[in-house]
Amino acid sequence: MPKVKTRRAAAKRFTITGSGEFKRNKAFKSHILEKKTRKRKRNLRKAALIAEADHKRVRKMLPNV
Repeated sequence: MPKVKTRRAAAKRFTITGSGEFKRNKAFKSHILEKKTRKRKRNLRKAALIAEADHKRVRKMLPNV
């Protein structure tokens, strides 16, 4: 049986918390920032947890985590 491989793209984007949930960074923070408000940009800095609907999909991409 071959080795189970991790999807490297997913490994770079998600980190697992102590309770087993996945943390992700928010999108829309890389460019066109002049029109976005200070508050909006500040809130985009904070990490978020992935949606419950995506747990199964992300867990499959990161089998060794």
